Amino acid sequence: MVNYAYLIPLFPLAAFVINVFWGRRLKSNSAPVAILAMLGSLAISCLILKEVIAGKTLEQSWEWFKVGRYSFEAGFLVDPLSAMMLCVVTLVGILVEIYSIGYMRGDGRYHLFFAYLSLFIFSMLGLILSNNLIQTYIFWELVGVCSYLLISFWFEKKSAADAGKKAFITNRIGDAGFFLGLSTLFYYLGTANFARISQRLAHHPEGLSQGVLTLAAVLIFCGAVGKSAQFPLHVWLPDAMEGPTPVSALIHAATMVAAGVYLVARSYAVFAAGHLSLEVVSYIGIITSFMAGSIALVQTDIKRILAYSTVSQLGYMMIALGTGGYSAGVFHLMTHAFFKALLFLCAGSVIHACGVQDIRQMGGLFGKMKVTATTCLIGCLAISGVPPLSGFWSKDEILLSVYNSGNRVLYVLTLTVAFMTAFYMFRLLFLTFFGKPREKLHIHKPAPTMDWPLIVLAIFSIFSGFVGSPFLGHAFSHFIYFHPEHVEPNHMVMISSIIVGLAGIALAWVFYILSPGIPAVLAKNFSPVYNLLLNKYWIDEIYDRCIIQPFLRLTKFAFSFDRYLIDGAVNLAGTSCVAVSRVKGWIDKYIVDGLVNLIALVVGALGEVFRRLQTGLIQNYILLIFTGVVVMVFLLRFI
Repeated sequence: MVNYAYLIPLFPLAAFVINVFWGRRLKSNSAPVAILAMLGSLAISCLILKEVIAGKTLEQSWEWFKVGRYSFEAGFLVDPLSAMMLCVVTLVGILVEIYSIGYMRGDGRYHLFFAYLSLFIFSMLGLILSNNLIQTYIFWELVGVCSYLLISFWFEKKSAADAGKKAFITNRIGDAGFFLGLSTLFYYLGTANFARISQRLAHHPEGLSQGVLTLAAVLIFCGAVGKSAQFPLHVWLPDAMEGPTPVSALIHAATMVAAGVYLVARSYAVFAAGHLSLEVVSYIGIITSFMAGSIALVQTDIKRILAYSTVSQLGYMMIALGTGGYSAGVFHLMTHAFFKALLFLCAGSVIHACGVQDIRQMGGLFGKMKVTATTCLIGCLAISGVPPLSGFWSKDEILLSVYNSGNRVLYVLTLTVAFMTAFYMFRLLFLTFFGKPREKLHIHKPAPTMDWPLIVLAIFSIFSGFVGSPFLGHAFSHFIYFHPEHVEPNHMVMISSIIVGLAGIALAWVFYILSPGIPAVLAKNFSPVYNLLLNKYWIDEIYDRCIIQPFLRLTKFAFSFDRYLIDGAVNLAGTSCVAVSRVKGWIDKYIVDGLVNLIALVVGALGEVFRRLQTGLIQNYILLIFTGVVVMVFLLRFI
């Protein structure tokens, strides 16, 4: 079945084409077209995963074109990493599409929404299957275009249009680094193929220094920093919440932001060979994770809390990859896809039912939205690392990887992030579903198509982590591992993980259920810290003042310079030339042409005179001769 892996992205591509060209005729049937296509992709992905588990892998390449000594290839790679990601993306994708049937009902561009979703998933599947960096980059850019289309889907709202542009432009900065990194590798190694890159790096090719490898790895990581919203390019992801909530679920769980982590995992041989490059990954990861987690503590928009949670969790994955925990990072990428998709879809159901996004306006929704509340509770327990849910196993693997790296400061910060995660997620849960209603809201019951995906994702949020548990012999690590080293379990790390998670939940219970007045008192007493977090460390304001406004002033200066100096000089030269040409035209017309015409007139007049003298009568000629003789005699006589 692995030979037919290329069909997996073709199904959603076909759905995109059908819905773009015939969606207006299909109307509400555009959703089944997209869902059936995803069902085909999911079925093939599951069959391929089964074969890969049995030990079968496949890589196929074709020469695309050749420039000099460089050959550019296209192909696909089916291995444990890609097989796992194919299943995750197609499963989450089909559940998001089913959920969208109810969520997007009545939208004027219903068919286009499903068309864009299909194109988005096609792009991610193509990226996953790519066997070389150049092909990866092509699909990478297509993912960025799709994110722009979906984030700004409701472009009538200025905030949505601005969010789409912000996401696109911010990602272009990281993508430029990615392009330079793959170009560097291609120049020195003569190939962009992942397998051949690993082989050549293993033999330490001449001319390729540690410095060049580190530079290439860091440049490639710049692309991951942009796509996975890592510091300092994290600012686009919270604003991306302006798009429809199913889009947020897909972006945050299985497509765009997952692409950055997937790129680092797929290019891990380059990072492992590059001096200090893995340290860069881990430090960027912990800065991002801590910063985003602390910002989420004070946010009040339900989607923005989840957005900063995603940024923080992606930082967690980067920490794992940076400290050598390859399988831990990939494992958390898988489990996170399920519970984060679940949490976003729960948020979508709440917003759809209440019409508001501010958790301060909610409360007491548990009895009115039991399916949503129960599944959201499961998602919160999973992301908080409470055993035996999926997040516990993957987060424990990350903490163990950080602990074994020997960096105790990094380990303490990672534990702190775990505590903050549990606190802000249960803060969201308690303020939304528990307590008394803080405002009178008219609740709309979600459609069944919006409930069933939540139930399926809740099941995966509970049980998917067991594939990496000791009960199954750490099967996931043996399936996906990059370095085949055995890591002994550390009970102290496991107990610490459980304690900080439960402590975060308990503190949230005290602050928002037992004594709900405490947060306001703390915010007042620690107002500098509160304002710092509420304003997101003023990163956007710093960028605006230090980068955006200076560039705007520079562009305005360049525009004025071009308009008034360059264009002025050109226009002056043009005006002068026109004036000179007009003077020359006047001289030519009235002086030169006048003289020529005068001469012609005189000659013509003389000719007319002499013509009149030519009478043909002999007596006239004799008279003229006589007159001429008289005149000559007179002249000779008197002059």
